[in-house]
Amino acid sequence: MNFKLKIWRQKNAEADGRLVDLEARNIPADASFLEMLDIVNEDLLGKGEEPIAFDHDCREGICGTCSLTINGVAHGPSETTTCQLFMRKFKDGETIFVEPFRARPFPVVRDLVVDRSAFDRIQQAGGFITARTGSAQDANSIPIAKTKADLAMEAAACIGCGACVAACPNASAMLFVGAKVSHLALLPQGQAERTSRALKMVRTMDEEGFGNCSNYYECEAVCPADIPVAVIARLNREYLAATARDSVA
Repeated sequence: MNFKLKIWRQKNAEADGRLVDLEARNIPADASFLEMLDIVNEDLLGKGEEPIAFDHDCREGICGTCSLTINGVAHGPSETTTCQLFMRKFKDGETIFVEPFRARPFPVVRDLVVDRSAFDRIQQAGGFITARTGSAQDANSIPIAKTKADLAMEAAACIGCGACVAACPNASAMLFVGAKVSHLALLPQGQAERTSRALKMVRTMDEEGFGNCSNYYECEAVCPADIPVAVIARLNREYLAATARDSVA
C-alpha cells in the first residue's frame, strides 16, 4: 500500500511547526501505524534527512504512550491506541494527516512528541493510597461487592494516554481524573485519602490549565480503554462532598 502523508514537523518547543508532505511506499496492510512511521523514518535516514520524532513504548496497546492525532481524531479511526491501528484501516493511496495531540497543557516537544507530564503531576497530587505494601492480602480478607469491584476495575483500566484531552474542545482531563479518583473511592483501601484525593487532584488539574467538562462526550468516544463518562459524574460528586467536608473541618 502507498500513502501520502501530511506530517507535523517542529524542531523544538520554541520553533514554528508546519505540515510537511511525505510519502509512505510499499507499506504492508498488516503493518501498524507506528510500523508505517518506522518505514518512513528508514527512508528519511537513507536520504540523510531527520527522522520523524514520535512517542512509543510497549506497542501492545497498554502503556498509552503512542499519542498521535490522525485525520483529526486522537489515535485515529479506531477504538484503540495508535500502535494497534493497522494500515488496512486506510485506503490505498489515501492522504493521511498526522499531528501531535492538541492541548495547551500538552506542549509540543518536537514533531509529534508532546509533554504529558501534567498527568504525572495530577497523579502525584493524590492518586495513591497509604495502605501497607508487601505481600498481597487474602482475597476474602476485605469483602467487596461485585458491583463495586467491577466499577473499580472499569475505572482502573485507564492507561493515561491523554486522548480524552486531545479530543475535548475544552482540553478537559476530567475523564482521566474521574477514572483515577473513582477506582480508589470505590474500594476500602482508598477511603483514608478519599477527601484529600478529590480536592488535590481536581485543584492540580485546574492549575495545569485543563478545561472543564461541557458534555461533548468526545472523550468517551476516543478512549481506547472504554472508560465511560459516568466516572466524571462520580468525580463531581466526590469533589462536592470533599469540598463540604473541608469547609466544615
